[in-house]
Amino acid sequence: MRVAIFLLGGFLFFSISAKAQWLAGSSSPQSGIARISGSQHDIDPWQVGIGYQYNRDNLTGTPFNTQGINLSLTRYFTGWFGVEAQLGAALAGSTGQSSTPPNLDAKSIFIGAGPRVTYFNRSRFEPWAHVLIGLDHYRFTQNGGILGSNSALGYPFGGGVDTYLTPHIVFRAEVDYVGSRFFSLNQRSFQAIGGFVLGF
Repeated sequence: MRVAIFLLGGFLFFSISAKAQWLAGSSSPQSGIARISGSQHDIDPWQVGIGYQYNRDNLTGTPFNTQGINLSLTRYFTGWFGVEAQLGAALAGSTGQSSTPPNLDAKSIFIGAGPRVTYFNRSRFEPWAHVLIGLDHYRFTQNGGILGSNSALGYPFGGGVDTYLTPHIVFRAEVDYVGSRFFSLNQRSFQAIGGFVLGF
């Protein structure tokens, strides 16, 4: 909980700083941060995303699958750099044969934040990359050995492509490597996210 409060505080601090810079300058958030001649859209200062999240988790040496919902909020400070906060919740999953006893119901939640870099260009397709760090929590409905309710440091990093459907509505495809540190061991997992983003 302390990590989440710290990340939220830092996110708000950067947002207030950027707002002050805008008020001091000639640009306004309503007009978008930047526009390239011939481009189809501005980069909106704020982006809110919602999507489907699939995870290939590997906590115990044998991977298992979870799926759920992903929410993101990004604040751009320039035409290419922003700070992103993300909440990913795996609402359904099973360990299969990877645990003892097998077939444990698995749920997880990740909350974190970090920098985001976007390649702003003249096309509808906008590639980007990000690095997040935060709190990763897993809960297994049946207690199976070391598995139960566990929290650890999580650090997804990866990227994706935004496809602009309108100047302010985007379809997003994202792929991330997800590192974690449960049971004093390093884990490597994978996640894929697909969804929509509203810019304003």
